[in-house]
Amino acid sequence: MVGKLRHLALSVPDRYAAAEFYEKIFEMDRMAENETPDAKVIYLSDGVMSLALIEYQSDMAAGKETSRDGAGKEFIGIHHMGFWVDDVNKTQSRINTNGGTYMMGETGSGKGFYEIKYRDPNNVIFDITDNGWLGSKK
Repeated sequence: MVGKLRHLALSVPDRYAAAEFYEKIFEMDRMAENETPDAKVIYLSDGVMSLALIEYQSDMAAGKETSRDGAGKEFIGIHHMGFWVDDVNKTQSRINTNGGTYMMGETGSGKGFYEIKYRDPNNVIFDITDNGWLGSKK
């Protein structure tokens, strides 16, 4: 397996209201909540995919610096997707060879979770990781 889509992230104005909607309509499970200076997040899962509902607190974390339209933390909608890969180094090489652009993040190095963000040639943000997301299944 080269990679599987296992993560979607929505930038939302109210993570609790968004979580309630997806929990009630699609019976998603709440896996965790997390707050950092950059973002406040609720993670939901359908048992295979991880859905992150994010209230960005900083324009940097939202990707404003590399956004074509200057959208930052005020953006509402699908923000990025994530791929669970077998080999991060090989995947990074493929990304760089095929026109992807590094944004932020680094490999785990002892962290329990990590993701590395890139933009594709059309400026769409995506993550890669080899340890998955809360609630996702390889």
